[in-house]
Amino acid sequence: MTTNELETDYLVVGAGAGAMAFTDELLTHSDATVTLVDRRSVPGGHWVDAYRFVRLHQPSAFYGVSSTPLGSDAVDTAGTNAGFHELASAGELLTYYERVMHRRFLPTGRVRYFPNCEYVGEHRFVSRLSGTSWRARVRRKLVDTTYLEGAIPATSAPPFEVAAGVRCVAPDALTRLDDRPERFIVVGAGKTALDACVWLLEQGVAPSAIRWIRPRDAWWVNRRFQQPHTGLPELYRGTAAQVEALAQADTLEGLFERLEAEGFFLRLDPKVVPTMFRGAVVSEAELSALRRIEDVVRLGHVKRLEPGGIVLQSGRVPTGPGTLHVHCAARGLARPPVRPIFEPGRVTLQPFAWGFVCYQFALLGVMEASLDSDDERNALCPPVVYWDTNGDYVTAFAAMMAGEVARAAHPALGAWMKATRLNPLHGLAAHRDDPGVRDSRERIKRFAMPAIANAQRLVA
Repeated sequence: MTTNELETDYLVVGAGAGAMAFTDELLTHSDATVTLVDRRSVPGGHWVDAYRFVRLHQPSAFYGVSSTPLGSDAVDTAGTNAGFHELASAGELLTYYERVMHRRFLPTGRVRYFPNCEYVGEHRFVSRLSGTSWRARVRRKLVDTTYLEGAIPATSAPPFEVAAGVRCVAPDALTRLDDRPERFIVVGAGKTALDACVWLLEQGVAPSAIRWIRPRDAWWVNRRFQQPHTGLPELYRGTAAQVEALAQADTLEGLFERLEAEGFFLRLDPKVVPTMFRGAVVSEAELSALRRIEDVVRLGHVKRLEPGGIVLQSGRVPTGPGTLHVHCAARGLARPPVRPIFEPGRVTLQPFAWGFVCYQFALLGVMEASLDSDDERNALCPPVVYWDTNGDYVTAFAAMMAGEVARAAHPALGAWMKATRLNPLHGLAAHRDDPGVRDSRERIKRFAMPAIANAQRLVA
């Protein structure tokens, strides 16, 4: 079959949140042409495959691409997010990214979009439907947004054996059951499992009908500290609390105890010390609901689901034919070795600080368009691995502190950081006279350098 040839400045592999945020800044800050190649049929990345009841962890106000607002800036008045800014649903996010693609990107005349195409290497990609292939002559760089692509239950087999006759489904199947199970067993300890349990409770399932298998317990970020507009003083106080705690803690355990006392970090069971940290954001109302589930199994990872029992690393628990097992145990975000983000002919999207990855990936687009050399770019954003353990949080937060001042000092980057809605502290200047903001600012100034120094000791 003939291979079609095309030319482009940037060949972007993927059309998920990172790819869209990065491309948006290339279009804003340069005259580059961009070709996006994605194996999915519509833009949106993992949101295309997400379960129907999923919502953003963070407010919509901080998510997406910088040029196009997400949501209506509303405050929810009901449910477990009552009193907080709206969290976009999977459906809203897919509509949003289609709008960005078709009303923002393609009308520029500088973007070509190839959905349903598999990138096969060496600047070549092939249609998954027709078999048509293309080879791109890339004048500037390949942008790999899939290096850290994770696994989610909807598209990944369970990481354990499932014997014949045992009902085991991904979370989305909960929304279309033909019969009512006698019991639900939710397998997993991360945000997907939390969402599944909350959704079941919201649908009226009795807490006693839910068993939750949690191989590890997690620390969760309190949503109260991630609110825009009138919530910015509290968000800033949360930042100051982290800096001060990081400067003063004698141990890693002590650091989390301090931040739990501040209300910044939350845990489900006060008697169990969490060892997992994925950075997921929850409300106190969600945790209050989840604490009603008393049947919690902590016997390690599931090894096998059998008709009469579940075999775990450290034991066995019974199950039965009337039980529906909900697989929420996919590995989530990938953690390959870090590599330089900017290289000759290549950009590899990776986080370089704690939290708010749309902000980070958009900032990488600004760097690519505005700075002169890869050495200069890499000096401003050495990558970190995605957080999974308590120590990973310390490493990522210290990296954010160490790099943010240097990035803000660069004229082009600093101006963008102040203006973009993706920056969670955007708009803080309007609260400069708030006594709490002044106090937080002084705490950050006082403890920033000791915090960076102490972080290295804590994770040693």
